[in-house]
Amino acid sequence: MLAPEVILLLRLADLGTLAAVAEETGMTPSGVSRMVSRLEKRTGIKLVHRSTRRLAFTPEGAVFIGYARRMLKLAEAAEVDLSHRHGEVRGHLRVNCGTAFARHRLAPLLPAFLRRHPAVTVGVSVSDHRIDPFEEQIDVTIRVGLLDDSELIAARLGTVRRVIAASPAYLERRGTPTTAQDLASHDCLLLTGFPGQAYWPMIEQGAVVRTPVRGSVTADSADTLLQMAIEGVGIIRLGDFLGRKALAEGQLVELFQGQHDADPKPISALMLPGRQAIPRVRAFVDFLKERA
Repeated sequence: MLAPEVILLLRLADLGTLAAVAEETGMTPSGVSRMVSRLEKRTGIKLVHRSTRRLAFTPEGAVFIGYARRMLKLAEAAEVDLSHRHGEVRGHLRVNCGTAFARHRLAPLLPAFLRRHPAVTVGVSVSDHRIDPFEEQIDVTIRVGLLDDSELIAARLGTVRRVIAASPAYLERRGTPTTAQDLASHDCLLLTGFPGQAYWPMIEQGAVVRTPVRGSVTADSADTLLQMAIEGVGIIRLGDFLGRKALAEGQLVELFQGQHDADPKPISALMLPGRQAIPRVRAFVDFLKERA
């Protein structure tokens, strides 16, 4: 197993700042710096140039990082081999997904996964913007939508369809839109960072027409927009799994049934090459497939 100082140095290379590593580990930036200094003293090599504003790895530090990454891969390969031999699923699993999936799909499922595999720990990072799984060293990244061509290994988990909905209070106050043209006079809630979502695909005379929409509120969190829709702020277009509970309980009313392109998209688990063979990663993805 790699020394804690070496693991920390790898995270410093991945995250880029003392503050980011400190936040992830619960340490202080000065504590992180002291651990790096301890490693430098032990090796007799200056590994990192540190200042209050930036850090940079020395040429020797870059070489050390390369060796450390190869050692980490060997350690993970050994864990895979031993786990296979003993039939154990153990270790730490790093997962990333959007806020909507985290709250409405992942959070309800995780307890059952952890009961099934009590030797596994899970670290979940949640963001509605795209992250680089290679840079962040994420084991499983869950994404909704068509996938870009990349080196990541993809496993299909299911399908998400879109619905358009609003709260009864909003519809009582503003009226119920019945045509695509009606949307121009309504407040629509939009997710920032995805320009295409400002155009909703409506069906007119058998053809799909991209209808521009606008509103007084945007947010970078789909779950925030859901809560605003429930509170009557505007009309929302959202994934069916995100709105399922609110629609079933009457907090939201589906609009434009038969007049709106549900635009089904895959839900996928993306894995770094080689990680799909690690038992904890395979067990987690198989579990999600079961519950999709």
